[in-house]
Amino acid sequence: MPVVYTIDGKPVQVEVKRILEHQLKQFTKVVYFFRWTEERNFLVFGLSLKDSGEIIGLMSLEPIASEWRIHVRLIAVSKENLGKGKQLSGIAGILLAFAAKMALRDFGELACISLRPKTALINHYKTQYGMRQTGLTLSLEIPELIYLINQYYHEHKQ
Repeated sequence: MPVVYTIDGKPVQVEVKRILEHQLKQFTKVVYFFRWTEERNFLVFGLSLKDSGEIIGLMSLEPIASEWRIHVRLIAVSKENLGKGKQLSGIAGILLAFAAKMALRDFGELACISLRPKTALINHYKTQYGMRQTGLTLSLEIPELIYLINQYYHEHKQ
């Protein structure tokens, strides 16, 4: 599955890896916008470039089995990949699609992912990923989960 260089559209292969508690301290608020050490009690995953291993995005997940959903507690792309001047695109989409795959695996046809974004990002999540407002959170259910996976979590074919 690739992310894409914004300058030339060239795909770059990436992989999602579990981040262990002792690794969290290397992800600073300056580059990844949050205190990731505070997420040690949750499932943290990183999106890394396959060739170099560089982490370009992070996500903290909280499975809530009683509600058949996975809550995205935090999601962040590295500073150089944020906004209009970003180097790579598709990072957050791949991380969200990974959460969607996990929800489908764990909860089947009842699966859901949710997140509670900053106010400034609500419209972005709605337009970019098709999320719907559900109270204070945004969420995706089937078939939107499948659409997200098909859009972002696929192998690049050359």
